Amino acid sequence: MSSDNEDFPEWFKKRQRPAKDPFFGEIDDMFKEMERMMDERFNDFTKKVPKEYVKERQLPDGRTVKELGPFVYGYSVKIGSDGKPEIQQFGNVKKGLKGPLQVKEEREPLVDIMETPTEVRVVAELPGVEKTDIKLHGTEDSIDISVDTSQYKYYKEVQLPAKVHVKEANSTYKNGVLEIVLPKAEQSKSKGEPINIG
Repeated sequence: MSSDNEDFPEWFKKRQRPAKDPFFGEIDDMFKEMERMMDERFNDFTKKVPKEYVKERQLPDGRTVKELGPFVYGYSVKIGSDGKPEIQQFGNVKKGLKGPLQVKEEREPLVDIMETPTEVRVVAELPGVEKTDIKLHGTEDSIDISVDTSQYKYYKEVQLPAKVHVKEANSTYKNGVLEIVLPKAEQSKSKGEPINIG
C-alpha cells in the first residue's frame, strides 16, 4: 500500500480532513446534533412503553440488556368507491399530527371493508390467536373486534359504511383471517348483539 493513500477514493480522502475544516466541521456538528436528538427522542419513547413490551435478556458474558418490542406499524392504501385513496394505519404504534409516538397495549389489526348492494364484508388479520380468543360485538353501525390473551392483544372498532342487521351476521376464522359478513338493513334499532364465530 502506498503512503499517500492512493487506494482510497477521493471522497474518502476529503472526509479525513481535520475537524478544523469549516465545511466538514459543520457537517460533523450537524451529525452530532442529529444523534443527540435521536437519543433524546428514543429515551422519551422508552419511558412510555407499556411494561409488556420491555424484556430483559442475559448475554453470554453475564451482562443484562433490555429489549423493547415488538412494535408494529404499517398502513394500507386502497382506492375507495369515490375514486379517492383511503389510508388505514394498523399496529400498536400511533403517531398523531402533533405529539410523540405512543405505544398501545393492544395492536390494531389490519382491516378491510367491502360493500356490495346487499351486504358489508369485514376482513381482519389476527395472526397467532385461536378462534375462541376472539370477541366480536356489533351494532347497526359498527363492529368491535377484540382479543385479550397473555400473548396477543388486539382491538379495533370498525365503523361500517351502511347500517346492517347484526343478528343475521355470519363470520369465519381461518389461518389468522377473520371474515364477517353482515346483511345491509334499511332501518334497524338494535343496540348491539354478540356475534358467534363459525
